[in-house]
Amino acid sequence: MAGHSKWANIQHRKGKQDAARSKLFSKLAKEITVAAKMGDPDPDRNARLRLAVKEARANSMPKDVIDRAIRKSQGGDADSYEEIRYEGYGPNGIAIIVEAMTDNRNRTASNVRSYFTKYSGDLGQTNSVAFMFDRVGEVMYPLAAGDADTVMMAAIEAGATDVETDEDGHWITCAPEDLGAVTAALEAKLGESETARLVWKPKSRTMLDLETAEKVMKLIDALEDDDDVQSVTHNFDVPEDVAAALAQ
Repeated sequence: MAGHSKWANIQHRKGKQDAARSKLFSKLAKEITVAAKMGDPDPDRNARLRLAVKEARANSMPKDVIDRAIRKSQGGDADSYEEIRYEGYGPNGIAIIVEAMTDNRNRTASNVRSYFTKYSGDLGQTNSVAFMFDRVGEVMYPLAAGDADTVMMAAIEAGATDVETDEDGHWITCAPEDLGAVTAALEAKLGESETARLVWKPKSRTMLDLETAEKVMKLIDALEDDDDVQSVTHNFDVPEDVAAALAQ
């Protein structure tokens, strides 16, 4: 079982501590509204909505805000959003995937391109870097869920494809189309998972020193700060001391 990305682990902890709550909640609410509008407003009958609600709860989003986002999807004044994926390279050739949800494609494309240009990156065409990643479902459990062998057995029985365990928890992956079923099977054995989501998992990671990582993070921070951007994925990793320095 290979260890999860050191930077991803630091980022996972740090994100809950100091993320701008209003911006984070806005993005989570947007996903909930779109998921509910595209399918059934009942999370029990809408896998995408169920995962969106789980993600919102994992980030301590109040129940009334979640319910309001679902109700908004059923109103005639609900915004219409288009989902778009952008791909490109950051400093040192780091591959970056940006997933956005927008009501104005031209605005979002212009903004994303400007960030890549400003921070020494290069925005590419669709699929220019996606081949460097696998699209997978990822379910995360804290270490308190059980030891590595217990979680591994539960994951195998649930239909997962891999498990990574480190000091931050158990990271279980599966085929994208199996995420709902695998999550349900795991929760029947291990209890409520901390998160369950679709992710881009890099096939390999490029190790960076502090100076280069700081340059890449300026681009990533600018992208994540954009209201239209829902997620940013990259394929870099760093040694523990560099990850700690970045997280300060």
